[in-house]
Amino acid sequence: MKILEKFLDNLAPKFLKGGRFERWYPLYEALDTILFASNRVTEKAPHVRDAMDMKRIMTTVLISLIPCVIMAMWNTGHQANMALQAMGLDMPAGWRGPILTMVGCDPESLVSNLVHGCLYFLPIYIVTMVVGGIWEVAFNLIRGHEVSEAFMVTGLLFPLTLPATTPLWQVAFGISFGVVFAKEVFGGVGRNFMNPALVSRAFIYFAYPAQMTGDKVWTAVDGVTEATPLATLAAAEPGQTMQSIDITWSQAFLGTIPGSLGETSALACLLGAALLLITRIASWRIMTSMLLGGLGTSLVLWLVGSSTNPLYAIPPHWHLVLGSFAFGLVFMATDPVSAANTMIGKWIYGAFIGVLTILIRVANPAFAEGVMLAILLGNVVAPLIDYFVIQANIKRRMLRHG
Repeated sequence: MKILEKFLDNLAPKFLKGGRFERWYPLYEALDTILFASNRVTEKAPHVRDAMDMKRIMTTVLISLIPCVIMAMWNTGHQANMALQAMGLDMPAGWRGPILTMVGCDPESLVSNLVHGCLYFLPIYIVTMVVGGIWEVAFNLIRGHEVSEAFMVTGLLFPLTLPATTPLWQVAFGISFGVVFAKEVFGGVGRNFMNPALVSRAFIYFAYPAQMTGDKVWTAVDGVTEATPLATLAAAEPGQTMQSIDITWSQAFLGTIPGSLGETSALACLLGAALLLITRIASWRIMTSMLLGGLGTSLVLWLVGSSTNPLYAIPPHWHLVLGSFAFGLVFMATDPVSAANTMIGKWIYGAFIGVLTILIRVANPAFAEGVMLAILLGNVVAPLIDYFVIQANIKRRMLRHG
């Protein structure tokens, strides 16, 4: 590594201002800072906080997502292997079959589940990183900006929000839309007012609903139809809501249920939350207020009940482990760029998302999941929340000092 570091240091003058390859400095800087720590530090507000720099923040977030990535691969493979077993098949159709002949398709095998799920997760992740990375590099080369590590987080969050069966061309379109229209057109890193990963998913969700909703997209086996627990609950007969699903709360907490790649396991999200809170990267105020807002709203609706809408009968503690509530709470709502930044504003912002998530999920059965829309709406109103909080603080100080 010493030899490589010296080699890159010797190349540096050619990429700096006035050098032969000045235009390609963002690519050189990206490679250099990925391999070695930068000796440049922030010296001015508002970014000075402690010894934590952007690279360490993004690395920590990526580490916190590892449990969700592992669960994404294992559960995708597990669901597929169980479906194959139920159909009496030994191997899936297509190019994955020959690869899986080495490890089999046993739903009880850890290796088999991981390898099978990996064959669905990795192509989506690779397409996301290649296509999104091309857009990032292109815009940074045009502007002369450094290539930020922030896209590595977006590039991992986005695949985790998708069904395993999402066509790769839609993945490419989705990440392109999110990076370009939710981030780069506003100036790039730190200037996006909405979460790019969620905007990417929302684009696919509304542009190609057939591949993002319904019962055929959640299990990676052709011909298998299996609804998510929330979709099953939405279609239940009134008075038979919780009896309509054949899973336990523990199974939903662990994440051994159909759903998007990395959003099914509340336990994996909880492990990631612990790291983000210990390192003070994510806001505990946003997490707590979203949790309380969701629990409070679901409790009220559960107590009120409904003779026509079965979703009212979902107990509050079930909402925490169904859908993407936990994933959105930990990794999406806490995005420091698109979230509220004032202390009081964070409480209001998180509560707003928690309340809105349950209202969309329960009161509008057309959307079996409300987290994505709630967070995007929260992103839109976050600047307004901060504005009113700041104005209230100014008025309070003026009254205090006469």
